[in-house]
Amino acid sequence: MNFHFTGLPLEPFKAMFALSDAELQAQGMRRYIADEKPGFPCRVTLEDAEPGEALILLSYAHQPAEKSPYRAEGPIFVRQAAVESYRNHDEIPPVLQSRLLSLRGYDQDDLIVEAEVVEGTKVEAELAKFFANPEVAYVHIHYARRGCFACRVDRAENRITANGK
Repeated sequence: MNFHFTGLPLEPFKAMFALSDAELQAQGMRRYIADEKPGFPCRVTLEDAEPGEALILLSYAHQPAEKSPYRAEGPIFVRQAAVESYRNHDEIPPVLQSRLLSLRGYDQDDLIVEAEVVEGTKVEAELAKFFANPEVAYVHIHYARRGCFACRVDRAENRITANGK
């Protein structure tokens, strides 16, 4: 496999779990308790929460590109039990394999140059097609049914830096 999946960094989310439900709501966030699996995919660990686990639902700027018309943010879940960010280039995270996914390939100017909707079982082949295009700098994967950001994928040799680029 020639690509690298990256979960979001844990640090920006850790303090949110100490907030009361009212404090979360005042900031546009909500606390949830997972009541089924699958159903609550964590964007840090790229794992589905187990039933009974606490999560925060919040809006996250997954495409913060200042000079791109594709600048975007949307809802994500983060598990309270998250310990570290998912980083792997050896396998597709299981959380992606069972869902319908939307892939968006961006160039160096943060413009979409490739896009497709595929079943999670076909994501590896589709990523190979995307990265065969030299214009594709990175890919964002979204859960197609609700449109929520899932994770970022880079060429294995182009792992992202701390600021997400």
